[in-house]
Amino acid sequence: MIHNPVLRGFEPDPVMLRVGDDFYIATSTFEWYPGVRIHHSRDLVNWRALGGVLDGRRLLDLTGVPDSGGIWAPGLSYADGLFHLVFTVVDTYAEGWKDLPNYVTTAPSIEGPWSDPVPLHSRGFDVSLFHDGDGRSWLLNMRFDWRPERESFAGIEIQEYDRASGKLSGEPRTISVGTAAGVAEGPHLYRRNGWYYLVHAEGGTGYEHGAAVARSRELLGPYEPDPAGPLLTSRHDPSLELQKAGHCSLVETATGQWYAAHITARPYTERGRCVLGRETALQPVTWTDDGWPRIAGAVPAVTVPAPDLPPAPVPEPPATDHFDGPVLGPDWSTLRRPADPEWVEPMPGRLRIRGGQSPVGRRTPSLVARRVTARRCSFETELTFTPRTSDHMAGLTAYYNTRNWHYLHITAEDDGSPVLRALSCAAGQLTAHPPRIPLEPGRPVVLHAELDGPILHFSYGTGGTGLQVLPLHLDATVLSDEHADEFHDGQLRVLGFTGAMLGLWVQDLDGSGVHADFAHATHRTAPDGHR
Repeated sequence: MIHNPVLRGFEPDPVMLRVGDDFYIATSTFEWYPGVRIHHSRDLVNWRALGGVLDGRRLLDLTGVPDSGGIWAPGLSYADGLFHLVFTVVDTYAEGWKDLPNYVTTAPSIEGPWSDPVPLHSRGFDVSLFHDGDGRSWLLNMRFDWRPERESFAGIEIQEYDRASGKLSGEPRTISVGTAAGVAEGPHLYRRNGWYYLVHAEGGTGYEHGAAVARSRELLGPYEPDPAGPLLTSRHDPSLELQKAGHCSLVETATGQWYAAHITARPYTERGRCVLGRETALQPVTWTDDGWPRIAGAVPAVTVPAPDLPPAPVPEPPATDHFDGPVLGPDWSTLRRPADPEWVEPMPGRLRIRGGQSPVGRRTPSLVARRVTARRCSFETELTFTPRTSDHMAGLTAYYNTRNWHYLHITAEDDGSPVLRALSCAAGQLTAHPPRIPLEPGRPVVLHAELDGPILHFSYGTGGTGLQVLPLHLDATVLSDEHADEFHDGQLRVLGFTGAMLGLWVQDLDGSGVHADFAHATHRTAPDGHR
């Protein structure tokens, strides 16, 4: 059986692809490096993280992108013996405007090397490529219209893409404006039995989210919406465990079975906050006699039958990372800048991180983090750090974005003596929590975070005495999509599209070159159960 979500935690906007016996899912990464995460499977049950595709500034520049900007809804396809990745880098999205450059890069293997990205256009986002049987290829995207008197989601657009030159040709055409649910986006195109099928997201990214299908005998339309309604949605049933279902992509197995990969979310309370962000689930797809794809009940199921494929288990990653390899493992991400040796360096038995910008800095932050994948989990590290002033900080964070985080860290008092303290930031409001705990200079300190559903606990240890729990019950739900969304005077200011992260964070606000050494990082999860 397939147990959903198959990709847990911050893994939204899945596009699924089969090449031979191999299945791949690519997901959005927003302001985090490496850009566009890839997971691999051979049976759709067991998935292994391969890491990110866009792993350096040659491929991706996230400098200064806003919270939940950066990489939105990539498209992954295969043609001419090459993987084709198309992606949007969202530079701005607030106050009614969006700057949306789109790019294409190719590689002979999913592991690369990936070619220099070629710019396409900036008219919209959620790009995907469709390779037709006649050898021609087409780029799809939603069309964004900035004009205040117009609907900003202006429909699904298509334009021919020349694979040989890597450039667009001809003029764009709008082939669908979606259904009455509105907000048509996330398009993917498929051809089956003489029909072109347009699968797209609708209803926005929250609890009204869904996926719809339209079809046409001609590539450029007109497209007829499925008269049965949505392919998938949770909008009518708040009791479903999997909410926000939508944004589907389809794949056919070698045995002729079809599956949809889609977004979902698991709120802590009914229609409440989703600390785990938007995750990826799979649903079987059947076809009606008159040629429409169907998901049972058009609702997401937690457990569904697996395809008729040989089991392909993958090894469970170790709970503790000692950073013994030359690069960070595939579960780690870095914020707004790639993990290069100028600031992050795996060394035998430790990870050295050189201090970066403040918690609100968008150019050179020094944060190495991994996704929260379960309601109940822990994260622990051992830190050696010698701060000289209050401008030097290093520690463990539970992080959502620059405006929402909790931080247990070592810093220095005015006389230079080290001290342990905890800070929180919720919607940009900073809180310093008592107590301030004096530390012995130069001595390693164990830092521990425990997520117990909506509550976060911090602990620390200085060797030999076990962990001391700080008398704090911190609100973990500020690390959620719903809390991160901000509107002022009716205008969108901040989006929440990612998910909670647990990480290692270092600040050097006076530029004196301080670093911190993390001896290990241990991440453990407890069974989620059902809410």
